[in-house]
Amino acid sequence: MTKMPAEPTRAFALPKPSPKIAGQSKDVWSIVNETAAETAKTFGKPIINLGQGFFSYNPPKFALDAAKAALDDVSCNQYSPTRGRESLRRALAESYGPYFNKPIDWQTDVVVTAGANEGMFSAFTAFLDEGDEVIVFEPFFDQYISNIQLPGGKCVYVPLIPPAENAYKTVPSSEWKVDFEYLESKISPRTKMIVVNSPHNPIGKIFSKEELTRIGELAVKHNFIVLSDEVYDRLHYTPFTRIANLSPELARLTLTVGSAGKTFSATGWRVGWLIGDAELIKYVAAAHTRICFCVNSPMQEATAVALRESMTNGYFEDNIKAFVNKMDRFNKVWDELGLPYTVPEGGYFVLVNFAKLRIPEDYPFPDDVVVGRGKDFRTAYWLIKEMGLVAIPPTEFYSPENAHLAENYLRFAVCKTDDYLDAAVERLRGLKPYIQH
Repeated sequence: MTKMPAEPTRAFALPKPSPKIAGQSKDVWSIVNETAAETAKTFGKPIINLGQGFFSYNPPKFALDAAKAALDDVSCNQYSPTRGRESLRRALAESYGPYFNKPIDWQTDVVVTAGANEGMFSAFTAFLDEGDEVIVFEPFFDQYISNIQLPGGKCVYVPLIPPAENAYKTVPSSEWKVDFEYLESKISPRTKMIVVNSPHNPIGKIFSKEELTRIGELAVKHNFIVLSDEVYDRLHYTPFTRIANLSPELARLTLTVGSAGKTFSATGWRVGWLIGDAELIKYVAAAHTRICFCVNSPMQEATAVALRESMTNGYFEDNIKAFVNKMDRFNKVWDELGLPYTVPEGGYFVLVNFAKLRIPEDYPFPDDVVVGRGKDFRTAYWLIKEMGLVAIPPTEFYSPENAHLAENYLRFAVCKTDDYLDAAVERLRGLKPYIQH
């Protein structure tokens, strides 16, 4: 039998990914986590992670008990309705009802999502066509950007103006201001939405009633949607205003976002929700159906029980007190070191100004934290390598043209146990020789 000649080897290449994904640079989470993992091998002590906003402790016992009980319920181990389990939607309507100016219809005004993040992606997917614009305040939660761009939207950036005196003295987060003239100049016929995050990550700012009123007037005047990211709404230290409550017109234009992960110290549960006018919610629900259909059933049930119990057991009030203590416990080190910070009005992040820190000029930095990065990336890298402590450089939460506004800051998360925070304070005291007064 004649042997057939072997076919020549052909060049083979995999299909190219979308530039929306492939065009992204190495993100801050990869950089700090890889640096922390590498440092841990030789540092001699555990790395203290105050970077990402995950908790170092469990949800409250009543929430955990509800989660365990849900696993024994046959219905909780199967698909839930795409808009969410009836028990959770009813609990959300009851729990949030007193904080809104009009009753919440659990059947039409609520959709449960796979975390607040998927809820926001569903909202953007529901309303954005190619080229539609979304106004985003800087600094921003980084997921906003990809969530807007993947459906074809365009981000339009408006920086919150940091107080100049924060370079040398501690200031309240309310001093980060909106330039309303600049904001209005960014509105165009393609503006479809604006994202307002209050309490704000990472500043801790709670937008005042006056600020929200002016934002709301622009939304009504130009008829665009307000996506109000209120995932820290149960964790505020000063009065908190919901933009949806400011007028009947705004109630119709606002989608309010919430999170069980932030509310119950359970970021891994991935249960979020949107509350809004039925005409808006039905389109968010339609997009959500196509993205993931439904949400983790047992954790939905656990969230429903936890919300109901929290209405009478004092959890929300106790949690606020606990976080005030955490903030005081942690921030005392900045007063000792003479490093100014922004006092948060809500949430669990602290922005600290490191302009006085002097890192040795010949310190070796890898290209990842130098090329195209702000000074804060070098500060964060040095802090991990020399102090064994992780913080987040906030220029990651800015467009390139405005990143300079934040390059002297680092963000710290205080959603940790008290002993963990005490250990962090002790490490940070090691900064004293490097601070110029």
